[in-house]
Amino acid sequence: MNLSIISFTQNGISLSKNIANVMEQIKCSLYTKCSTDYISDNNNENIIKYVEQSIYEWTGKQFEEKNAILFIGATGIAVRAIAPHINDKLTDSPVLVMDEMGKYIIPVLSGHVGGANEIALNIATLTGAKPVITTATDINELFAIDIFAKKNQLFITNKDGIAKVSSKILYEKSISISIENDHLDSDDYVPSFINIIDYPPQEKTDVVITSEDNKFDTSLLLKPMEYVIGFGCKKGKEYYKIDQYINESLEQAGISLNSISGISSIDVKKDEPGLIKWSTKTRIPFTTYSAEELESVGGTFNSSEFVKANVGVDNVCERAALKLCGADGKLIYEKHAKDGMTIAIAKKTWRVKFDE
Repeated sequence: MNLSIISFTQNGISLSKNIANVMEQIKCSLYTKCSTDYISDNNNENIIKYVEQSIYEWTGKQFEEKNAILFIGATGIAVRAIAPHINDKLTDSPVLVMDEMGKYIIPVLSGHVGGANEIALNIATLTGAKPVITTATDINELFAIDIFAKKNQLFITNKDGIAKVSSKILYEKSISISIENDHLDSDDYVPSFINIIDYPPQEKTDVVITSEDNKFDTSLLLKPMEYVIGFGCKKGKEYYKIDQYINESLEQAGISLNSISGISSIDVKKDEPGLIKWSTKTRIPFTTYSAEELESVGGTFNSSEFVKANVGVDNVCERAALKLCGADGKLIYEKHAKDGMTIAIAKKTWRVKFDE
């Protein structure tokens, strides 16, 4: 995930640079609407880009690129800037606000699924700011079903069900969950307020977790993101071609993009712009492995001596897909090639866990 930080004053510029200097897991891009020549530090790092366009247009671009946004300034500025672009709590960019003195940081939008709360806590820990968290389950230190879904790589099919389930938890009522057979971690601790119902459920159930397409009487249906993509391509392959080919392949395999938990390739592709952009826009993590790591994957593959001579391993897409799956992965869509791109899809074994 990329974090775009925009400031409006000299103090805000300094704070944005400090945040970028301490953030390790998130790439920061720095912007300002403050008229200043002070755009970079002595090491020519953390360049500040002056935003010529309106704050509304700039924010719209960040939403389009699926970036997280941190406004260093008044909350009102952020609210007005994001208002025209808000669409869906499951896909909206996470948005945060921080005062220019760095005293407080507030998640404003997409606190759970988008990760704004997590980003706020991370920045607070690194800078000493006080996080101002307002989501009810967090401030009451209660189980959050959408966070649970995110941690277990479960796709939320109906977002309205989140509020229904969360409401019961807030009123200290138990919730019923039915999980497809053999997919609950046998060693997992199940909280006392959760009643595990036999699958398939025969009565109204608060939450059903399954990869099956049967209809259930449930408030919230969660589906596992049980597939991963292995991908290889020529250098400089355009994003739109990558996106088109992935979508074509998923359609041929009969798999929804919502069921994809990751995309993987060889490490020489770690900075490939088209793959990075695809990962950013879909919010599907992009992982790369060395040739040695891919070579260690067992199995029978569609090998290519040409590929091995160029990158050190005989097959990238199939090996990368299985490597990302883990020990129990299985190829369900073997290597296909088109226009300098190769793709394979593997299915992993999924398990549900309740403890941290």
